[in-house]
Amino acid sequence: MKGFSFKSYLTSNLTISEEEVATLLHQCTIKEFNKGDFLVRENEFCKQVYFVEEGLLRQFFMDESGKEHILQFAPENWFAADRESFYFNQPSKYFIQALEPTKVAIMDDVYIKNLEATMHGFLDFNNRLLHNHIRALQNRIVSLLSETAEKRYLNFIQLYPDVMLRVPLTMIASYLGITPESLSRVRKDLANKPH
Repeated sequence: MKGFSFKSYLTSNLTISEEEVATLLHQCTIKEFNKGDFLVRENEFCKQVYFVEEGLLRQFFMDESGKEHILQFAPENWFAADRESFYFNQPSKYFIQALEPTKVAIMDDVYIKNLEATMHGFLDFNNRLLHNHIRALQNRIVSLLSETAEKRYLNFIQLYPDVMLRVPLTMIASYLGITPESLSRVRKDLANKPH
């Protein structure tokens, strides 16, 4: 869904006037990042929330052995942030990186608090976003703890239908918590299953 703007997202999720939209967008920063750029690095403070208008982000962390573990991808129309760092003023455990040229709408804490205080319906909207995020993380934990690699892969395809074509298989394996070799086996098994 390339080119889905933050304005389109707001008007489709909130009942607000054109004037309110204009005010909201005037206070919002739009920024472009090159492929490979970091929006947040480990141990920095994540002071902003990013809405992806174009492009693709990933949020990941590195374990003690230097292995990457991808927590989420954020394609167009998705939000990305380290919510623990953002809301609790903690150094981030994560990196947020652009996987392709990416344009984001950036909202900081002051901006969000101002919207919650002044714009009718924004507090409920933001709470819905937070609850959806919590639900997604809970589902992800259950999936990692109890589902087969094949089921996790099928869930990934459903959640991120176009990301499959935009990232290397090693990143998909990292997201699924399996080795690239295991992912290759899963894909081969699925391809050989009768339809």
